Amino acid sequence: MTRRRSYLDADRPRVEVIPMIDIMMFLLIFFVVISLKMIAGTGVDMNLPGSKTTEEIKEATITVGVKKDNQFIVNGQTISSSELTTKLMDLKKNRKVAVIIAGDKDVPLSTLIDAMDSVRGAGINSVGIAAIASGQ
Repeated sequence: MTRRRSYLDADRPRVEVIPMIDIMMFLLIFFVVISLKMIAGTGVDMNLPGSKTTEEIKEATITVGVKKDNQFIVNGQTISSSELTTKLMDLKKNRKVAVIIAGDKDVPLSTLIDAMDSVRGAGINSVGIAAIASGQ
């Protein structure tokens, strides 16, 4: 007569996959939520101002992040205002590009104007400012 064994009495160790799947799902959701708070192309968490007349832009080639200390972020690199025009000219290279300027709510207007001047100085006429849609 064979003795019936309980579930916990195993002949060999078992690898439980369900807890591992739970941890992976938690990490996936965590990174998705974090990435939603960042502006595409900058990798910097910004608190965008709201606007009632926002429009969705289908494709933006270059996103310029503007920080409070008159520093700009292009492709994850922090650069000064003097280097911004040169960087945009290098990225342009005889193709039509659009630029979106993403600045925090607290960035002074003069810093945004400097960014726009640098973009126009690089010969790019398609410029937009990033904002979130606010209630009417």
